[in-house]
Amino acid sequence: MTYCLAITLNEGLVFCSDSRTNAGADRVSTYSKMHRFSVPFDRSLILLTAGNLATSQAVVAQIQRDLEEETEFNLLKAKYVSEVADYIGKMSVREQSKHTGDNAPMAGFDAGATFILGGQIKGHAPELYMIYPEGNHITASEQHPYLQIGETKYGKPILDRIIRPDTPYETAMRCALVSMDSTIRSNATVGPPLECLFYRADSLQPQAQYFKLDEHHPYLARLRQSWDDNIRQAFDNLPSLSEVFETVK
Repeated sequence: MTYCLAITLNEGLVFCSDSRTNAGADRVSTYSKMHRFSVPFDRSLILLTAGNLATSQAVVAQIQRDLEEETEFNLLKAKYVSEVADYIGKMSVREQSKHTGDNAPMAGFDAGATFILGGQIKGHAPELYMIYPEGNHITASEQHPYLQIGETKYGKPILDRIIRPDTPYETAMRCALVSMDSTIRSNATVGPPLECLFYRADSLQPQAQYFKLDEHHPYLARLRQSWDDNIRQAFDNLPSLSEVFETVK
């Protein structure tokens, strides 16, 4: 399991992902789930992956091969980010088909993968899409300006309370990290290193604001402690139940 999320803001796009792929009793494996493709001043695209690792790796590798071989369609030839989402969806379905059906070598094996694709192509506004295993995709709404893939339920409440289109990007990045930490607390299959990136709208630059936090990074420890302390304080400040007890006497 994994957890990735992306947020669309007036200022640009925020991306955050964990790196855990396996958390067995005797082995923990990690693999980056954030992939960046950029051409300065023309396009900047970020891809987050969740689900079957073989499928997602095959899709990323095919994207690279299509660029190297200058195929009929590749990331450089797309006019819209939505076209790239269609392209990735078709590749994903094709890779999954190798492992499905009665004649497949591993019939019944779940090869499904889900992706979040975001970024900007020159001449158009930044776009954000979630691509399902079936190959179709959706975009974020103004009411819920974020998308999640993987283990989504634990980190959703903080996003619902904090994230708005006009949220400052630094606040959104901290919110994404708290969302990620809440998921890590409740699911051992999600874990550091955590990658976080902000793409500023209309910059079209690969030098986005990016950082990576391992499990023992001092900032991550301070964030966890501060969140724990403040949430306990907020709980202590909730209205007392005494008035409720009075009304039922």
